[in-house]
This record gives sequence, C-alpha cells and structure tokens, in this order.
Amino acid sequence: MGFFYLFLLVLFSWSCHGLQTYQTQLLLQIRKHLEYPSQLQILDNYNGDLCNLSAMSNLTISCQDNFVTEFKIRGDKVANVSDFNGYAIPSKTLSKTFSIDSLVTTLTRLTSLKVLSLVSLGIWGPLPDKIHRLYSLEFLDLSSNFMFGSIPPQISRMVKLQTITLDGNYFNDTIPNTLDSLSNLSVLSFRGNRLKGQFPSSICRISSLKDVAMCHNKLSGKLPDLSSLTRLRVLDVRENRFDSELPVMPQGLVTALLAKNLFSGEIPAQFGVLSHLQHLDLSFNQLSGAPPSALFDLPSISYLNLASNVLSGSLPEHLTCGSKLGFVDISNNKLVGVLPSCLDNKSDKRVVKYGGNCLSTDGQQQHQGLYCKEANTRRSGRKIAVLVAIIVVSVLLLMLLAFGILILFQRCRPRRTFETHILQKVVQDNPTTGVSSEVLANARFISEVARLGTQGAPICRLFSMEELEEATNNFDSSMFMGEGFTGKLYKGRLENGTYVAIRSLTLQKKYSIQNLKVRLDFLSKLHHPHLVGLLGHCIAGGVQDDSGASKVFLVYDYVPNGNYRMHLSETCPEKVLKWSDRLAILIDVAKAVHFLHTGVIPGVYNNRLKTNNILLDEHRLAKLSDYGMFIIMEENEKLEAKRESLKSSQRKTLEDDVYNFGFILLESLVGPIVSGKGETFLLNEMVSFGSQDGQKRIVDPTVLTTCSQESLSIVVSITGKCICPEPSSRPSFEDVLWNLQYAAQVQAAADADQKSDSTS
Repeated sequence: MGFFYLFLLVLFSWSCHGLQTYQTQLLLQIRKHLEYPSQLQILDNYNGDLCNLSAMSNLTISCQDNFVTEFKIRGDKVANVSDFNGYAIPSKTLSKTFSIDSLVTTLTRLTSLKVLSLVSLGIWGPLPDKIHRLYSLEFLDLSSNFMFGSIPPQISRMVKLQTITLDGNYFNDTIPNTLDSLSNLSVLSFRGNRLKGQFPSSICRISSLKDVAMCHNKLSGKLPDLSSLTRLRVLDVRENRFDSELPVMPQGLVTALLAKNLFSGEIPAQFGVLSHLQHLDLSFNQLSGAPPSALFDLPSISYLNLASNVLSGSLPEHLTCGSKLGFVDISNNKLVGVLPSCLDNKSDKRVVKYGGNCLSTDGQQQHQGLYCKEANTRRSGRKIAVLVAIIVVSVLLLMLLAFGILILFQRCRPRRTFETHILQKVVQDNPTTGVSSEVLANARFISEVARLGTQGAPICRLFSMEELEEATNNFDSSMFMGEGFTGKLYKGRLENGTYVAIRSLTLQKKYSIQNLKVRLDFLSKLHHPHLVGLLGHCIAGGVQDDSGASKVFLVYDYVPNGNYRMHLSETCPEKVLKWSDRLAILIDVAKAVHFLHTGVIPGVYNNRLKTNNILLDEHRLAKLSDYGMFIIMEENEKLEAKRESLKSSQRKTLEDDVYNFGFILLESLVGPIVSGKGETFLLNEMVSFGSQDGQKRIVDPTVLTTCSQESLSIVVSITGKCICPEPSSRPSFEDVLWNLQYAAQVQAAADADQKSDSTS
C-alpha cells in the first residue's frame, strides 16, 4: 500500500510548475476584481516568485508546495456609512460594475487557501453561497466592507474554520442555526452589523469556542444557557435587544459584556462563583433585586459595571472587595442603605461611581429615599398585573388548543394513510411491548416514500415471476450479462417490447414483505437524469407470504452502450474517450451522487462507485447503476436505532463515496493502468514517473493529446484530495462537482482557441 501512495505522490508532482503559474494568474484576476487596489501594485512589475514575497503590513501572500495558502489584504475603504442601502457609493465602495460573485468564484479556485483576510476594501453585495467551496480555509476575515443580506448557511460546511470574522458589515438577516458543524471554531465575531432574530442555539454546541462577539446588532429574544461552552473566555453581546433573564455562564469566562440590552430579573448567584471573571458589564439593562455580594469579591475581577438598572435593596455594610477590583459603577439604580467601606472612594487604587441611588452617604448626588420606595411599589404593582395577564392568556390558549385538537382528531380519525398502514402491519408482525427495531429501521424510509409519492413520481411496478421468466427466456444463458457483488444480471424484453436489465439479489437478511416493499419503493422513486431508473421488482415467494423474503429481482432501464471502463480500455481503441468526453461523464456521475447525498432524506450513501458501474447510453450520457444497494443488502437496523451511530455511519460512507470517486478520476487520468497491472507494475516503473517518458507511460496518451495543461491540473488536484488517506481532509461532492465543471470550462475554452488558431 505504501508503494501505491508513493505512486500517487510522484504522479501529481509532475504538474506542480503549471499549477504555480495558474496560481499566479488567479492572484492577478483577484487584483482585477478588486479594481487594482494600491496594496497590490507590487504585482505590476514583480518578476519573482510571489511565494517569496516579503510580508507587509497591508499585504501577505504565503505558499506551501507552490500553492497559495495565505492571502491577506488590508485596504483603506472603511465602512462607516450610516445610510448604506445596498448600492455602490463613490470613493467608499468598489464601483457599480464590481461583482462579488466573480470575486468569490476566483477565490474558490485557490483550493489550498487556509487564511483569507480581505479588510476595508470596499467589497459590496451579498456574500455568495459558494464561499463554502474554500473547504481548506481555517481563518476568514472579511471585516469593514459593505456586505449585506444573510450570512450563507453553507458557511457551516467549512468544517476546518477556526476563526470567522465579519465585523463592520451590513448583514441584516438572522444568523444561521447550523454553525455547530464548525467543530474547530474558536473565534466567532459578527460585531457591528444589523443582524436580527435570536441567538442561535447551535452556537452553544461548539465546544471549541473561545471568543464570541456579536455586539452592535439587533438580536433579540432569549440568550441561551452558555454553560456548555467550557472554553469560552470572551462574550460580547452589547447593544442588542435581548430581553430574557441572564443565562448561566461557563466557569472559565474571563470577559462578559452584556450592556445596553433589555435583560431583566435578578443577577444569578452563579455569577458570583466565576473565579476567572475579570470584566463584567451589565449596565443599561432592566436588572432588579440586590446584586450578589460575591460579585465584588471575585478573585480575578477588575472591572464591574452594574450602572443604569433597577437594582434595589442594600449592600452589606461589611462587603468585601477583591484585591484586583479597580473600577466599580453601581450608579443610577434604586439601592438604599449604607455604602460599604470598600466602595467609599477613599482608596486611590479603586474608582467607584454610585450616584443616582438612595444611599446614606454625602458623596455623589443621591435621590430621596421616597424615590426608591415608590419605584419598588410601582414594580410590585406591575408584576402583579403582568402575572394576572399571563394567567388569563394561558387559560384562553389552553381552551383554544383543546378545541383545535378535538377538531383535528375528528377530521383525521377516518383516514388510513400509507404510512400508518405500513407501520400497523409491521407492528402486527412484531406483537411485543414497545416499538420494534424494524419500525425504527424503516420509519425514515416510509416517510420519504410518502413524500416522494406526493410529487408525481411513478409507482414502483410489481412484476410477476412469470413475466420475468418470459422476458429472459427462462433466464437463458444467452440473456446473461454478467455477475457482480450484488448478484447476476440478465437482459430482458418485456411484452410491450421494452428492453430491461434484471438483477437477481440474494439477501443477507430476511425482511418481511412489507418491510422490503418500503425499501424498494424508496429506491424506485429516486429519479435523476444520470441514475439508471428502477422500474419495478419481483419478490420471490409472492406478495402473500409475510414470513419473510430472501430473494428479490430488480428491473432496471436497459442502457445499451456498455460501461465507462470499456471506453477507457486499450482493447477498444475506436471507443476510447477523449479528455473533454471523460470530463462530461465525470460531471454527470458527480451530479448523480450529489443528488443521492443531498436530494433526498435520508441520504443514500455507500454507492459502490466504480468505473464499471457507470453505464453509457446511445448518446454517451452517463448513468450510475447499483446505487443504494446498502438499503436492502446490509443488516443495519441496529445502526438505525441509534442516532449517533447513524450519523457516524453516514459520514463514513459519504467519505467512502468521495474516496471511491477519486479512483474513478484516477482511472480517467491514467486509463487501464490502475485496474490492470497493479503494484508490481508500480514498483518496477516508479523511478521513471518523474521523467517525460515516464509521464507518457503513466498518463493515458488520449488524455495527453486532447487536454489542456490547466484543465488537467485542476482534475489532478481534486483527485489527490479525494483519495487523501485522512477522511476529514476529503472534499464534499459539491466541491468535486464544481472543480470538474470548472475544468470542463477551461478545456472548452482551450479547444475553442485551438480551433480558432487552426482556421486562421
């Protein structure tokens, strides 16, 4: 196996020089998109290697193995316009002709980029969804620009991100609630935007977070329990509209800035045990009650601001203040009684503000005692009124809810839907207490079959054994097409003249008839232009036998032009595909697999991707066969009953699909070598991989004579990522598809140029 990876390393190294030139061209395109900022003027007359360019205060370009891994620019177009309305502003933003979509498209072609910082460059427009194609990115900073609209939910697919900073823009939608997939994130900063809606609960599941900054927005509602963020050190949500009680905070918190919101209720006693807390700002809220004495005596506290709330009661006369406490502001509250000695301002080491209360002290202006008592009385009256209103509204809502449930029950009682019929049948087959594992294993397939059934998908046809025997001349050897892991395959001709392919499956697990029907119906409703359609099935034993089935026949569309591997083989030179045709087929297959992963719920993974499972029709359009076999071939009901195990299994099989597709890409590059001659060949020929003659032996001659260097380099790069030994480093299928489509565009442009040159 070690020889194999060494082979891959040498195979991909021969194209490095071309990639470096390609990366330089991308940087020049980015400069053009950004309208030639002064920070990039150095590129005008620079003839050296950009990877060796010395870092400057406003420009940094770093490389690794001739790929750009870090790109940082700091401009001078500060976003400080109060009335920005989404259009270009002269001298503030880039011009009216600027396209943020084109900029991001070019950036995503820097596939090895780990650090991207574009600050104060006047970039304007909605941030495109395709930003997630920068799947290697670890650091993203787009601060102080003019981006607006929503933060793309697809950003949660950039699983390697450690820092994301979008400060000082004009984002004005809600924050995506899918950020918990960013398991490596430590800094999340959305300061100074116009974000609205609630604080996403998914953020509370990012255990790696250390710094969360969302101040100066329009977020509202409840701030959730943050105690699960055990690594959180800084929380800044100042100047929003949060109106809940204060939540529980993580024990390691160092700085908590929650000023200028609408927080109410008392300050939790839990705040008084935050031993690492140094800065706490709760000013300008609606907090009430007496502040916990322990707040003043926290071992690390240096800054405590409780000003402009409605805190009441008195502070203990012998209150203890921590040795590091240097600033305290309890002004403009409703506090009464004596000012504790540690807050009396006699010490030069501590600044204390306490005016605007009803304290018994001569220093700093105080209100009369009646002011604080009247305020407390008014608050008590308001609390009683609010409580009565809540009780009345709750009773009315309960009455309406009961009435609605009664009507709904009467309407739904006579109906027997597809789902309930199947579920009842399965439960009857398993008359035990509780819910059977078979129900847990198939409930998600039942619901998806019902959903797809409402979308006009044709019903899965049930064939009889007699029909199949007649179609195949009793499964005569002349109709035999081959045998693989999933069973024997026969060609058949139905009574109406339609040719079909019939696969015979022997099941490893015995399913009940109803159970098996649900799974087969699900597969038959997966319709895509590049999937071989499942027309119907025949279950051995007949539909009346509910004791179980162990053999099934699947009836597919017949695809007449052989498989992809045949068209890569040296044995059929007249059928060998040129590079652009191979790209078209690879794109078709990638679209099909992307649909299987994301187009249905549950996703269909572990699709046994191989070149001989890619069939070509009479127009050379690719169609993927043998997909979804795991649904009926594997014993996986135990995984289905455990949600976490299911997620782990799906993630693994998704990565397996990417890995296996990488080998399809590899065969597309080198032809029959990968599948034909094996490790012995690789061992004997390894020394010549780096030479010109070696390249001619490794890469398929048809590819070498029909491809452009740039197009080939793109596919070589994505192939290396797909077959990376580390699963987490492999790209998503959407990323694979995008790279293939881009390679096809580059190849089409090269072919057009060549044709133009030949005609001229």
